[in-house]
Amino acid sequence: MSRKPLSELLLYVQNRTEYREDAVLAALDELERRGEHPTDAAALRTELRPIVEQQRQQEAAVVAAKPLLGDTSASVSADEEAPALYSPGTIVLFSILPISMMIGGGVLLGINLFRLRRMRALLGLVVFIVVYMVVGSQILTWAVLQQGLNPFLGTLLFNVPAVLAYLLWFWPRYVHTDTYRSKSILPPIFICFLIVWGLQKAMPYLIKQQPKEVQVEMEKMMKR
Repeated sequence: MSRKPLSELLLYVQNRTEYREDAVLAALDELERRGEHPTDAAALRTELRPIVEQQRQQEAAVVAAKPLLGDTSASVSADEEAPALYSPGTIVLFSILPISMMIGGGVLLGINLFRLRRMRALLGLVVFIVVYMVVGSQILTWAVLQQGLNPFLGTLLFNVPAVLAYLLWFWPRYVHTDTYRSKSILPPIFICFLIVWGLQKAMPYLIKQQPKEVQVEMEKMMKR
């Protein structure tokens, strides 16, 4: 907390439902050391200290329950209580796949936030994806059509900033946990292939709905 700027420390207090209770208390302590005294600081301490103390007692009980040799039943029980989330590696994978692009990784990250009940963070993620798609697609179209950028390379470059935002902003700020059970990647892969299959089946119909000139260009692209 000592390395964080004042504006970020105040966010811990203002958006306290999005952070761990002990993190909010730590932010309050750092604010007090800097001579800042939020109006509801006393009420927050009164509310959060019993919760943090209870969490510490539970963690201590889990540690105390672990036997000295061999038996891992306590740690297994703790793992079973950890939330089931898609890992950062899975999010990166589905952000760079041609069949899903950055939207796929965003959807998996959004599922994590929903699982953790970070609703405001989920709304922020949706806004980010929509704005990024609108602005990024315009830049990508300009780079491909006007500057001759290779479409495949352009798609990869299009995904990179979104992946960095997922891993360096949304994950540490709103997920901020190393204790979780990794969810299987098989269901998302199956869904992606279903979407691709559906698009392939619908493509002839979609082409017929376009003007004649567009139909010719799309048919040429499909033959390539």
